[in-house]
Formats: sequence, structure tokens, C-alpha cells
Amino acid sequence: MDDDKPTTEQAMETITTAVEATKEAAVTAVKKVRKAAKKAAKKVAPKKAKKASKKKAKKAAKKLSKKAAKKSVKKAAKKTAKKAAKTKKKAKKAKR
Repeated sequence: MDDDKPTTEQAMETITTAVEATKEAAVTAVKKVRKAAKKAAKKVAPKKAKKASKKKAKKAAKKLSKKAAKKSVKKAAKKTAKKAAKTKKKAKKAKR
């Protein structure tokens, strides 16, 4: 920690960094899930599938990726909150 900067500023920087990391992690997770869902849809769908079944597979993949994205965002948000709490505690100790 930097002694020159006030603790509130340090805490804000830490939180900002964590939020940015969370955002990046969520985007990466969504991309990976979409890729996996497409692969799964290709394997599950028969070779000569009708257009209707392809649409269903796409819808299912979309739904799956949305769900996974929500989950990863929630997890990342929890981690960020924990980090911010730790930073706050450290800042309080440093004030003493």
C-alpha cells in the first residue's frame, strides 16, 4: 500500500481494479460457454437436421450461455465484495 495516498483513495482504486477484472472475467466466461454450447449442439443434433431443430439448438445454447454468464458475474461480484471488505479492514487498521 502507498503511504502517500489516503486510504479511501487506495480502497477506491482496489475496487475499481476488481470491477474491471470482474467485467473481463464475465466476458471471457460468456465466450467460452457459447463456444462449448455450439460444440455440444453440433454433436447432439443429427447430421441431416431440419432448420427447426437447428433453431431449437441455437435457442438452447443461447439460454445456457446466459445462465452461465449470470452465474459467473454473481461469483465475481462476491469475490469483489470480499476483496473490498478486506481492503476496508486494512485501511481501518492503517488509520490506527
